[in-house]
Amino acid sequence: MPDSPEFKLEAETPPAPARRVRVLLPLPLAEAYDYKAPDELGLGHGDYVEVPFGPRRLFGVVWGEGGGEVAEAKLKPVARRFDLPPMPEVSRRFVDWVAQYTMSPTGAVLRMAVSVSAALEEPRLSVGYTRAPGLPEGFKLTAARKRILEIMADPDGPPRTAAELAEEAGCTPTVVRAMADAGALLPVPIRPVAPPEMPDAHRPGPTFSPDQDIGAAMLRDKVAAEAYSATLLDGVTGSGKTEVYFEAVAECLRRGRQALVLLPEIALSSQWLDRFERRFGARPVEWHSDLKGSTRRAAWRAVSTGEARVVVGARSALFLPYADLGLIVVDEEHESAFKQEEGVIYHARDMAVARAYLGGIPIVLVSATPSLETLVNAETGRYGRIDLPTRHAGAEMPEVRLIDLRRPEAAPPRNHWLSPILRAALKETLEAGEQAMLFLNRRGYAPLTLCNACGFRVQCPNCTAWLVEHRLTRRLQCHHCGYASRLPDECPNCGTEGSFRPCGPGVERVAEEVAELFPDARTLLMTSDTLFGPRAIEEAIDAVRAHRIDLLIGTQVMAKGHHFPMLTLVGVVDADLGLGGGDLRAGERTFQLLHQVAGRAGRESRPGRVLLQTHLPEHPVMQALKSHDRDAFLEAEAEQRRIMEMPPFGRLAALIVSGEDERLVDQVALRLARQAPRDPEGVQVLGPAPAPLALLRGRHRRRLLMKTPRNVALQPLLYDWLGRVEVPGTVRVQVDIDPYSFM
Repeated sequence: MPDSPEFKLEAETPPAPARRVRVLLPLPLAEAYDYKAPDELGLGHGDYVEVPFGPRRLFGVVWGEGGGEVAEAKLKPVARRFDLPPMPEVSRRFVDWVAQYTMSPTGAVLRMAVSVSAALEEPRLSVGYTRAPGLPEGFKLTAARKRILEIMADPDGPPRTAAELAEEAGCTPTVVRAMADAGALLPVPIRPVAPPEMPDAHRPGPTFSPDQDIGAAMLRDKVAAEAYSATLLDGVTGSGKTEVYFEAVAECLRRGRQALVLLPEIALSSQWLDRFERRFGARPVEWHSDLKGSTRRAAWRAVSTGEARVVVGARSALFLPYADLGLIVVDEEHESAFKQEEGVIYHARDMAVARAYLGGIPIVLVSATPSLETLVNAETGRYGRIDLPTRHAGAEMPEVRLIDLRRPEAAPPRNHWLSPILRAALKETLEAGEQAMLFLNRRGYAPLTLCNACGFRVQCPNCTAWLVEHRLTRRLQCHHCGYASRLPDECPNCGTEGSFRPCGPGVERVAEEVAELFPDARTLLMTSDTLFGPRAIEEAIDAVRAHRIDLLIGTQVMAKGHHFPMLTLVGVVDADLGLGGGDLRAGERTFQLLHQVAGRAGRESRPGRVLLQTHLPEHPVMQALKSHDRDAFLEAEAEQRRIMEMPPFGRLAALIVSGEDERLVDQVALRLARQAPRDPEGVQVLGPAPAPLALLRGRHRRRLLMKTPRNVALQPLLYDWLGRVEVPGTVRVQVDIDPYSFM
């Protein structure tokens, strides 16, 4: 009965609509896009997928179920799903939270979580070779073939690639492949990068002092609770903080979970990695920008699958999609290097606390000079606190002496930079067979080059900055944008030939003076210009520890985290550097840096000395360093901030307006100023004003600063403010919540 009503009703029932999913793409976009979800892909939330986006195909992450805003006919289907565990729900919540807090596009934050898109693909297997049980009949043994067979003598040894065998045997890969063709070697598939080693959580640790024992037990208990907690591990330099938090890492491993340790700089990782390997019998997985591509791909996959049990890395390691993160440690938590100033602007320490809270796991913040923000949180009970007030194994804190450069007898000779007092101390130390360190946080030979005839100063064409002379490379260089040129033969302003002269010292100029004074001393210049990458830094540190170096000269690369048993003297060439400029945290930062530098001296049985050359011996920073009274200095610093209602007792947010057209930048900055919030509850907006670096990489920059009481939420005010001002496409307005730098 084809004409019956029942049949017609059944035939006209429309098909069920296709399932939709929202896919977040790694682009500076605020929202996820709807796509059709083919049934055969079996898509779930967090799955890594490939989708069409205009003419391209991009990877993305399934962020949730789709909506109904877009007509089904316009939807494109997800092309494929990658064979990987889905991004954990806590990682997706963290991406959303960071985007909301920093006022950044969610897709830009996702890009940081999947910064190596090639890691989504299954790695292709390489060909390795093992030794065959016997040699084929008639096989000719050349010298190169004999060496290869000797290398492969262990039948249980791991397979090796042709390149590895050839390098070790001193031949070409062709020899290896010819042996395989003849049957003397057997080809086997191998992973391009070996899986991470498994750290042994049950290896015995060092013998602890009573204070260390108490601290380690507290941290083990925090990890065992498997709940959110934040703890400040506060200990003087050389007190053994690293070994104490290693106990928390060990407890995390015993529970089968992953641990993350954040370090502010790659330069600090060399000795840290050695200590970790001694404690756990294996090295952790590293994550930083200096890793080669294949290593980064393997590390990302190992983190997402849970193979990587302990990760040590720079700030970006925080965004990796951990399969089961159980502990976060932020070492040197006070370091400004944890603040990212480009792209998504965030502070890794603060985001790490948020990640721990979202994941319900403990976080440990470690420092000998904690930031005021962290100290206030500890004092108000938001964070727990563990104190290690003495150096390990009975070592004493070094004596700190201030050299007042205003006094005639302390002033260096003309065109020299080391005081007679510091020179005498260096001579005494070297004659005793001990090591010394000279610290100046200024790279290059001289920070300024000017014309003797007319006073012309050589400036970067792209930035509001002087070019720094680097005499070792015979170049003038900008430390902000990288621009470099050679020193002109004549002044471009007045035409005088040979009139340029250096003004002020950089570390290269100090090294020149040391060579005059101590020609037989074995010196090492330790800066980011002379040591490229972790391997070079590691070799330099090994040379110092083996006492192949008598005198270290360098910048903050050598200031923190290193342990040199024979180093007994530290001289700071310009202790006042960093105190000027009106920066909110200038005093705090200078104290932290110089305290860390001073902490390199006398870390074992030999007593240490620290000599600080200064024109401001009465400054609170200098007096606090001399008396080892950190707490009194920080209390005074905190009181000043409290009076001014500045962080951590108030909130700040900066707007940075930039563009190549200076007039247009000024117009946008003035429009923003006119539309600034006028809130009676203590909200203030300062500016616009030229940034201290008013020209950076060819872009003109203006800054506005919003200041509010601590209990005011900044983001709603900023969204409302920015929504009232139209910004041309050629002008960029960046938002910096909780700014650390005011450049």
